[in-house]
Amino acid sequence: MRREQVPPSASGRKPVLLRLLVMAVVAAVIVRGLSAAMLWDGARPEPAGFGRGMLHGAAMPLTWPGLLVGHDTVIYADRNTGRTYKLGYTTGVNLCGAIFFGLMYRRVSRLRSLVR
Repeated sequence: MRREQVPPSASGRKPVLLRLLVMAVVAAVIVRGLSAAMLWDGARPEPAGFGRGMLHGAAMPLTWPGLLVGHDTVIYADRNTGRTYKLGYTTGVNLCGAIFFGLMYRRVSRLRSLVR
């Protein structure tokens, strides 16, 4: 039995366009959610400490798509406790990066094992 040949232009475009659309929608939802959370967090009266620094640091890479298209999002608390906030912020950035790049490395490793 022969399979029907589908032209590459028709079969290859739909999954790529759908994936790009899903990524754009997810990015928009993340940007809106982070914007609202940071506005709420900025209105709190007490200075940000280690825990809030970790949250701000973890949110910083996620705000990149919004900053790229001009949506100004607050990613650093002006009123903070000093060293503890900065330690929390850098910990949050590094943990977020470790999770992202760890997942990316795992996916690439899995793809390499499929190719072999």
